[in-house]
Amino acid sequence: MSEDVEKILNQQASIIDKTIQKYIPREFTKDSVVFTLNPPRYTHDLEALNKAIAEPIWEFLDRGGKRWRPALFLLICEALGKDPKDFLDFAIIPEVIHNGTLMVDDVEDGSELRRGKPCTYRLFGIDIAVNAGNAMYFLPLITVINNKNKLSKEKTNHIYEIYIQEMINLSLGQAMDIAWHRGLANADKITEKHYLQMCAYKTGTLARMAARMAAVLADADEELVEKLGKFAEAVGVAFQMQDDVLDLTGTEFAEKKGARGMDITEGKRTLMVIHTLRKAKPKDGKRLVEILKMHTSDQKLRNEAIHIMENYGSIEYTKKLAKKLVQKSWSEVDKLLSPSNAKERLRAFATYLIERKL
Repeated sequence: MSEDVEKILNQQASIIDKTIQKYIPREFTKDSVVFTLNPPRYTHDLEALNKAIAEPIWEFLDRGGKRWRPALFLLICEALGKDPKDFLDFAIIPEVIHNGTLMVDDVEDGSELRRGKPCTYRLFGIDIAVNAGNAMYFLPLITVINNKNKLSKEKTNHIYEIYIQEMINLSLGQAMDIAWHRGLANADKITEKHYLQMCAYKTGTLARMAARMAAVLADADEELVEKLGKFAEAVGVAFQMQDDVLDLTGTEFAEKKGARGMDITEGKRTLMVIHTLRKAKPKDGKRLVEILKMHTSDQKLRNEAIHIMENYGSIEYTKKLAKKLVQKSWSEVDKLLSPSNAKERLRAFATYLIERKL
């Protein structure tokens, strides 16, 4: 089944990228959609826009990525009995925003590599990266403006409402994550629930945005819109938990990030850290915190921290909880969706995301 999901993702990735190009071209011209919908009052400086927006955005997008959020969006449309091709334009909204958050995150974290290459701000400068990343929060909404004649005012307003809610949540999650690893908040008070809420805000929110928007466009009732949103949020949270696990254990994953245990270098309070500190002997807990506060790039020290977490079963605990979260939220959606192949693919898709190795 995982091979089937990977096939779906690979097939749709190029389609998603072509759709993104429709709205964010590799090279802006005076006929680009953004200018036809919102013409400049005076004149374009296309060279400036291409160098400062189009080029850094596409350099980043061309690095790849799973494009799983638009795939989730389209699967939900299909599971609700609609033709996913009719909603392809809207599927790019959470994906473009997601990549924008990564671009900005790298500046905030001072990261070196993203997807095996130097971060955007290291290639183009902090000013270009921050502006391009912020532009990616808003540019995909051109799809709603461009398709407004196909949508009722009620649907349009609902889409915008979902967007605003989830973008606020995204900033709240990032604030919590930054405050924790920078020591701005008392790290000793962080609990499992704090971590799960941070993930629900930071990683769950764009999956939830994708699911809720898809459900609204596919004419689902309000109960199903919210249940699908919670299911997608659980998938997003579990995806982050698996990311955290792979950061410590995945060889290929580590190669893409630059090294094994980069979350330790950043001092991140992952669920594995929280679980270890709850279970560990005082000596081990103290040592783990010491290493996290060092923000070290010394692989021996990172391996020592990983070994402490392994000793207390924190990695396995995180894997099991991720699976449990998705199974629980799926049970709520399962009884509301009619049987179909699309429904089965949606369930397999969620399972794949939390069991992946890369």
